[in-house]
Amino acid sequence: MFDKVLIANRGEIALRIHRACREMGIATVAVHSSADADAMHVRLADESVCIGPPPSSQSYLNMAAILTTATMTGVNAIHPGVGFLSENARFAEMVEEHGLVFIGPEPKHLALMGDKVQAKEAAIDLGLPVVPGSKGAVESLEEARSVAGDIGYPVLIKAAAGGGGRGMKVARSEDELEDAYRMARNEAKAAFGNSEVYLEKYLTRPRHIEVQILADGQGNAIHLGERDCSLQRRHQKVLEEAPSPGLNTEARERIGEIARQAMLKLGYRSAGTLEFLYEDGEFYFIEMNTRLQVEHPITEMITGVDLVREQIRIAAGHPMTLRQEDISFNGHAIECRINAEHPETFVPSPGQVIDYHPPGGMGVRVDSALYGGYRVPPHYDSLIAKLVVHGQTRNECLMRLRRCLEEMVIDGIETTLPLHRRLVENPTFINGSYAIHWLEEWMAAHR
Repeated sequence: MFDKVLIANRGEIALRIHRACREMGIATVAVHSSADADAMHVRLADESVCIGPPPSSQSYLNMAAILTTATMTGVNAIHPGVGFLSENARFAEMVEEHGLVFIGPEPKHLALMGDKVQAKEAAIDLGLPVVPGSKGAVESLEEARSVAGDIGYPVLIKAAAGGGGRGMKVARSEDELEDAYRMARNEAKAAFGNSEVYLEKYLTRPRHIEVQILADGQGNAIHLGERDCSLQRRHQKVLEEAPSPGLNTEARERIGEIARQAMLKLGYRSAGTLEFLYEDGEFYFIEMNTRLQVEHPITEMITGVDLVREQIRIAAGHPMTLRQEDISFNGHAIECRINAEHPETFVPSPGQVIDYHPPGGMGVRVDSALYGGYRVPPHYDSLIAKLVVHGQTRNECLMRLRRCLEEMVIDGIETTLPLHRRLVENPTFINGSYAIHWLEEWMAAHR
């Protein structure tokens, strides 16, 4: 096992990784920007090193600074967390070239799944169901028209090299295709430095279902059930739950086994998530996230499996001791993403937290790096807390979540807590009948 791990991230996920390491007897090194000098994980780590000024490009994305720090502090491995360099194949290669262990997948799998066109081709080879669409990147407007004509409108034009909703445009008819195609290419070029796009059939009322997997690259793989991530705004997840209220036992067992077999065939190593759209009883693969997910706590709550601990063990070369028959699913869990944003306009709201009181009690977990007096910097993602609640039934979970949202206090800055309080009172959410576009439609109708 590792003696010392460098955490190449910030915020609540850096604190989450630190806690797992501490419980495993592993020392930690926190790297941070000058804006994060007072961050909770920096305070708690065994060692901390400032690697640059606030801009991510000069700190958390600065590979040379991170690797220099890793060498100076004598770590064995680097955990990249989520975002930043967590899915960067070149960074993973550089970590290995420095004689260190990258706590994540092999670079070849990061590269494969990081290119959405290649990932879709790989998914087909692995036996995953895919959304009808172009066989690869669409190089011209004429080709786009041909593909759209074959699969039928509406179509979704997507950046090959990115995610997070950027470089994605919908064309509902041939009249809209030209503008959507050009806008998607321009946006993809600006966001990712790569203007390649591809086309897919646009599903009108799907659910967003993702399957959590663990594999050790030594012939062992398991799935840990699904999460429903359909509550989204501008392709950004707002609330997730596990299991999905929209799947029956047969559907969840089917997609879980399909995902598990695909990872065995791929020879995958580490934690990963396969994401699908689900409509009319059918699953369609859309992408794979080759890292820990922000919403991993709800899977941990219903399975009792510590995903970060398993990541670290696998990276250290230990074969998985868990088998599929060891995994049992207990109850229901929901995660609310609390952002430092205005709850209606979603304008970021950095600033000083005057008062902070997280809820507690049975089945309650709050993943956050906040504390009273902490100043939320304006330079990074606005996620500041994850409220995670578990119950033996979905109704019990909903009642507990409602109580926790009433108790939670974050004063001094605007947050999205009021949005979540409204959401849990909504009949469509309560009965679980929502789909991927529902939240935006509901918000637009109640402005």
